[in-house]
Amino acid sequence: MPQVFIFEFKVVEQSPEGKALQQIKDRGYADKYRAKGEPIHLIGVEFSKTSRNVVGFEVETLSF
Repeated sequence: MPQVFIFEFKVVEQSPEGKALQQIKDRGYADKYRAKGEPIHLIGVEFSKTSRNVVGFEVETLSF
């Protein structure tokens, strides 16, 4: 079954802020895929500017 994956990567100072996933929602990146009726996976990843590692990872699945 076809699926849609939308990623957003953000660089933050040190701790996760939840802004990567929120940007996907705020800017409506998934809107153009909704009519297809396929599951849409929204994935927000945040990297620490100082440690250069992943500090935040959020996933949300929209199904129609």
